[in-house]
Amino acid sequence: MVDLPPLNSLRAFDAAGRRLSFKAAADELGVTQGAVAQHVRQLEALLDVTLFERVPKGLAFTSTGRSYHVRIAEAFAALRAATVELLPEQDKVVISVTPTFAAKWLIPNLPKFAEAHPNIDLRIMATEKISSFHSDGIDLAVRQGTPPFGASLQATRLFKQEVIAVAAPKLAGDSPRPLDSELLSKLPKIHDTHDLWPTYLATIGVPDHSPRGLRLSQTALAVDAAIAGQGITLVSRFLVSHDIKSGRLVEVGPKWDARGHDFYLLSERSSKNKTSLWDVASWLKSRSSEES
Repeated sequence: MVDLPPLNSLRAFDAAGRRLSFKAAADELGVTQGAVAQHVRQLEALLDVTLFERVPKGLAFTSTGRSYHVRIAEAFAALRAATVELLPEQDKVVISVTPTFAAKWLIPNLPKFAEAHPNIDLRIMATEKISSFHSDGIDLAVRQGTPPFGASLQATRLFKQEVIAVAAPKLAGDSPRPLDSELLSKLPKIHDTHDLWPTYLATIGVPDHSPRGLRLSQTALAVDAAIAGQGITLVSRFLVSHDIKSGRLVEVGPKWDARGHDFYLLSERSSKNKTSLWDVASWLKSRSSEES
């Protein structure tokens, strides 16, 4: 195996080759001009080649020096790129949320986040699966459930799971709200994977006499179907606050406090002191407090 030249000599050669000046290379590396020149001379002696021609205005490559510098510069660029990928980006924060939370709350609020924290690169991982802080490289997560979520995780409640029944205004018509039990019983129901309708109706004492309902895999899709007038759906109030304010949806049934399914912000107790992470967490808590 061929021994590599000293790293300091290669660094000096790389800088001198990019600048074609020992002085400029010295300023870049924070050393003296003499030190750069000495490192280059040592490299030339070790390789037994001439890498530069010394000219009045600085340096000029020899043909051997030019071809060698191309390879050395590529090697240093690869080392820098590998190091950048390995080191944590201080202004990058990865948050794992469900697709519904992303579509119905987080994304509508992103303009306010960007206004408050323009320098933070917030990256959203929208998935139903349980994300791993380590293998998936996430910093924060928002999930429904009941604490504790694990000894290594810190949980802060963002929103209570206050479930309401909503429908498009054209479906509810001119009926008083909340709808009377008979009408609420007969209107078509839109179901998602949480399947809350049986428990909700039993809690408020209303039988289900509706036709076969639409079944969808995500709450966000159920909300969109309700906006389109295809039936009534159940959803946590904060997720449709924008749609209610804009008149796309109206509340048609009594609220239900579904305890044990609140929304929590999760973070690792051992999280590094990353300012941007705590800025995002503080913003989420602040926004949730304003809307609760």
